[in-house]
Amino acid sequence: MVLITGWAGFYLGSMQSGISSLQRGLLDTLLGIGLVSAGASALNQAMERRSDARMIRTADRPIAAGRISLAQGILAGIGCVGLGAFWLLMHTNLLTVALALLTAFTYVAIYTPLKRVTSLATFIGAFPGAMGPLLGWTAARGQIEWPAVALFAILFVWQFPHFMAIAWLYREDYARAGIRMLPVVQPDGGSTVAQALAFAVLMIPVSLAPWLLGMAGITYAALATALGLFYLAYTIRFAGILRARNQVESRMLARDLLKVSVLYLPLLLTTLMFCAIAKH
Repeated sequence: MVLITGWAGFYLGSMQSGISSLQRGLLDTLLGIGLVSAGASALNQAMERRSDARMIRTADRPIAAGRISLAQGILAGIGCVGLGAFWLLMHTNLLTVALALLTAFTYVAIYTPLKRVTSLATFIGAFPGAMGPLLGWTAARGQIEWPAVALFAILFVWQFPHFMAIAWLYREDYARAGIRMLPVVQPDGGSTVAQALAFAVLMIPVSLAPWLLGMAGITYAALATALGLFYLAYTIRFAGILRARNQVESRMLARDLLKVSVLYLPLLLTTLMFCAIAKH
């Protein structure tokens, strides 16, 4: 997902310069971003090896399962982050390197330990989670601009219904591992539904920001609104967990929202890119 959103940011940023994305090093940018992201993920798994081992969904991760040692995991993580930063420095610009390293630091050093302390960790984690398109944009343009902020905002807001669905699906896993996701802290589901709904509603105007900034025309606005309403409809349906008759029905509602969220984001970004082409 980081690579998909980074690609979208790079492509749209390149269009602003009137230059083909491939001419400006799309593959080099994605390789650097991918390495830094992989390194951050490896360091996250090193830090969470004990809690990962307690959860069904993560127990088979390499360090948690004992296939590689903690030292090997840390070495892999630091090596990937370092190599990715060096690659971005060689092929993009210092701003992109700084933002990539800040993203990795926030994810590993702030978000990861906070998950065992407070449910607000999800909000903190949404910042590094939304950096993909911003990194792509700065790699293409060398500066942070309002269209890049709009792409960041889309990713930021999109994450909350997505993560609330995941958190509800795996709330027993999270509780067993001592991770304080919202459904663990407030198991009745009311706060989980409220947060998912609030951000799904906010998703519609936020998704229209690229149109307001002139990145795409009215066709994008209409399609983005339709996609946003579809996302909202499934989030409203997700609210059915509050009155679900059994665990099977509750999990089905959460899983359906998760599937729709995974489809919504690439559809929205693809729509934006095609409409941006038409506008230019």
